[in-house]
Amino acid sequence: MNTSLSRKRFLQGSAAAVAAALVTPQAALANTAAASTFSRAMPLTRTWDKTFPKSAKVDHRKVTFRNRYGITLAADLYMPKNAVGRKRAALAVGGPFGAVKEQSSGLYAQTMAERGFVALAFDASFTGESGGEPRNVASPDINTEDFMAAVDFLGLHPLVDRERIGVIGICGWGGMALNAVAADKRVKAVVASTMYDMTRVMSKGYNDSVTAEQRAQALEQMSRQRWKDAANGKPAYQPDYNKLKGGEAQFMVDYHDYYMTPRGYHPRAVNSGNAWTMTTPLSFMNMPILSYIKEISPRPILFIHGENAHSRYFSETAYAAAAQPKELMIVKGASHVDLYDRMDKIPFDAIAGFFDQHLTAQA
Repeated sequence: MNTSLSRKRFLQGSAAAVAAALVTPQAALANTAAASTFSRAMPLTRTWDKTFPKSAKVDHRKVTFRNRYGITLAADLYMPKNAVGRKRAALAVGGPFGAVKEQSSGLYAQTMAERGFVALAFDASFTGESGGEPRNVASPDINTEDFMAAVDFLGLHPLVDRERIGVIGICGWGGMALNAVAADKRVKAVVASTMYDMTRVMSKGYNDSVTAEQRAQALEQMSRQRWKDAANGKPAYQPDYNKLKGGEAQFMVDYHDYYMTPRGYHPRAVNSGNAWTMTTPLSFMNMPILSYIKEISPRPILFIHGENAHSRYFSETAYAAAAQPKELMIVKGASHVDLYDRMDKIPFDAIAGFFDQHLTAQA
C-alpha cells in the first residue's frame, strides 16, 4: 500500500481512524456533544437494546464492577439458561475498538453462553455505559486493565470456576486482550478475532507506512492540542466517524455498513457517528502493547482473521511473534467486519472447541 493511500485512509474515520491525528494537524474540533462527562457509570439501560436478537437459551442481566483505577465498568452477563449446580468455565469478551457491548462483543458472549460458558461482555472505560471522564478516550494501559477487572469479576462469581477463565478480544480489543493475558496469569486461553494492534496502527499507520516526519508532526500537533484542551477545560474531538463522503476505501465502506446502518448501529458506540478525543493517540504512540506476547505461552492463543481483511497482517505478525501453543485460523472469503456479526463466517464451533479443550476442569 502506498503512503498517499494510507494517509487518505487515516482521514476517513472508522474503527482505527483515531489514528487520523497522525497525519491531520488541522483536524476539526468536531462532535462537541461527545464532551459530556460522567464521574460514575452511566445509568444502565434495562430494555434489550442490542444489535442482535435475544436468545431463548440464555439468561442475561446487567452488572457493574470496578477496575484497578476505580472506574466503574458496565457489562452484560450471559449464562446458559437455568445454570445451577456445577461451576462453569467463563469468558471475558471485549471489542471492537470504538464499539459497545450491545454490538459484536455481546453477540460473541451470548453465543458462547449458548454453548455452555458464562460470558461477560463489557464496555471499556470512558465509553458506553461505563464510567470515566472525559468521554470517548482510550488508553492502552487502562483498557488492558479493563480485561483484568473483568477477570476479577468472573473469578468472584459463584457459578464460575476461577481456574477456567478465558478471554476473547475483537478487533482493537484483540490486541488489548493479548496484552492483558501476557501479564494476567489467571487467564488460561485467549482468542483474538479480526485483530488490530492499535498501538502499531496509531504510531506507524497502516502497513507501517507513516514516516518519521509524519510521526513528529502528529506528536507536535497533539502536544499543542493539550494546551488548547487545558485552556478550554475540556477535550476537543475528532470529526464524526463512519460518515461517508464518497471515494473511500472498501474497508471504510464496510465499517459504515456495520456501524451506521441498522445492522450494527448503536447510539453509544464511538464508531456510530461519534468520535474519540483528538489527543487519544498520544498514549498509544510510544507503547507497543504486543512486546511481551511470548509470555502468554504456555497458555494457548487462537488468532482468527478473514481471508480478505485489510487488517489480516496484524494477526499474521502477532502469530509469528507469539510462542507455542498458537493457531492462526483464516476464514475463507471473510472481510474484517464480517467477523463482527456474520454468523455464517464467525467460527463459533471452533472457538467453543478451543475453550472446551483448554479450559478443562482440573482433577
